Amino acid sequence: GGTAGDLYVFLHIRDHDVFERDDADLFCEVPLPFPVAALGGELKVPTLDGQSSIKIPAGTQGGTVFRLREKGMPILNTTRHGDLNVRVQVEVPTRLNGEQQEKLRQFAESIGDHNSPMQEGFFQKAKRFFEL
Repeated sequence: GGTAGDLYVFLHIRDHDVFERDDADLFCEVPLPFPVAALGGELKVPTLDGQSSIKIPAGTQGGTVFRLREKGMPILNTTRHGDLNVRVQVEVPTRLNGEQQEKLRQFAESIGDHNSPMQEGFFQKAKRFFEL
């Protein structure tokens, strides 16, 4: 019954604790236990629908991104969804007892220095840099 006027709507958007959004795609970081990263296995990850499992290949490095198709946000005016991109962060144990430390030292000695693909790649790049 009043006169016509302008309507102002203010939205306050909070960051989500788990997901970041880029259009219809979602991104999240999930901790990956050290043994699963080294030996491979299955990892449960959060999705909008609950949980989903992804297969982790043996030797997975921290920072690896796994894409779950159609597990992101709905795309407007379609029946499709964006993707969920899961970046894994390898968790290194922080408290080892004496026996565990000794076993880890023996393991490190048994594989030597030639089983670290990221470290080898870094040193090759550094060597090329200094050769220029």
